[in-house]
Amino acid sequence: MMDLGELYEVLQSAARSVGAEVASPWFYLQLGLILAAAGIAFAVGAAVRFRFDLTALAMGWPAPLRLLLRVLVGSASTAAFAILMIGARGVMLASTWPSRSYLLEVSAKLALAWLIIRLVTSVIRNEFMVRVVSIAAWLVAALSIIGQLEPTLDALDSVAIVLGGLRLTPLLLIKLGVLLAVALWLANIASKFIEARITRSRDLTPSIQVLLIKMLRLGLMVLAIVIVLSAVGINLSALAIFSGAVGVGIGFGLQKIVANFISGVILLADKSVKPGDLVTIGDSSGRISAMNTRYISVAAGDGREFLIPNEDLITQKVVNWTYTDKNTLVKVNFSTNYDADPRLVCRLAVEAAEASPRATKGKPPTCLITEFAEAGMKFTLTFWIADPDGMDKVKSDVMLTLWDAFKHDDIRVPYPVREIRIRGGPLPVGTTVEVPG
Repeated sequence: MMDLGELYEVLQSAARSVGAEVASPWFYLQLGLILAAAGIAFAVGAAVRFRFDLTALAMGWPAPLRLLLRVLVGSASTAAFAILMIGARGVMLASTWPSRSYLLEVSAKLALAWLIIRLVTSVIRNEFMVRVVSIAAWLVAALSIIGQLEPTLDALDSVAIVLGGLRLTPLLLIKLGVLLAVALWLANIASKFIEARITRSRDLTPSIQVLLIKMLRLGLMVLAIVIVLSAVGINLSALAIFSGAVGVGIGFGLQKIVANFISGVILLADKSVKPGDLVTIGDSSGRISAMNTRYISVAAGDGREFLIPNEDLITQKVVNWTYTDKNTLVKVNFSTNYDADPRLVCRLAVEAAEASPRATKGKPPTCLITEFAEAGMKFTLTFWIADPDGMDKVKSDVMLTLWDAFKHDDIRVPYPVREIRIRGGPLPVGTTVEVPG
């Protein structure tokens, strides 16, 4: 471990080396060669990108070769700069002392390191991760090239905070972050591969598939975290001091999240709802499009999508139109005046329901007279459809057909009649009486 005094001496030595290098005239010669090579490399990269059409050139190539070609064309400037630096370094070695071309050697190595890193990270699809990994790897390579990697690691490990039996240093946190990102990335790739296999399985119901996928993803994440903690030397027993605080946090601040997670596992296990079911929860109706750890997504027919917490499905009343059977009973309530023949009305209603293409043929419609009301007779028409999707549209079509039948047979729908009696003599001429409703 390096203390502050040793760190100060290392910094002083590095400052003296840099000062001596800057004072040398060979430094400015090398700097001029580097700037000139950078300008030439930039022009070469622009010319390569302009002349090569990647779409036409790589037509029919395998995907890995197309990816490699795209990276090479995109990094043409870096490759050209590395070649120029290697050439300039060779000329300097042949004409003078090796120490007088040190900057050219460092520049060539840095350019080659960046080129190799770009080729390796080309397999990563996430642009943000590509940038983070590329910059981090290049910084490590740069420190190693200039011989400052070990002193930097010692300096990062010299500052520590001790919490119980756990010693936290900047170096430990950097290792933990890098390894954790890599482990979670690999776990995500593995989970997607296994999820694709589970989704293609015809022996598993949609609910079991979702349950297995969620448990698999959670298990791989926990395994990745445990492996990374062990790899960086963190004893899991040292984290026991935080378990009480985490428990209190879950009990007070995260209880809803935990409740939704447990509710989601219960829903997936008992199969009360599953993706594709048509449900009504409170004022929200639609098909379940996805079941997640915290909520389910219910897609309405008008383009809206309701995100309903899993806990609500456990504690509230849920209407599942397709739980065991998709056959749905449709009810149409209507009224006629007392001049109509109720038997004729029932026959016309049954014929209107039978004419619907969505009506189930094996279950005949029925029409019942339910009440002799003050305004007229009330009827209820019931018929079955094979699927609840578009139930309102089916109901509307049957009512329109019934309306046409009523018009044809001169059957009238009752409407309220109001009688106005005026006492105390006639009203003046021009007086208007308004009746509400």
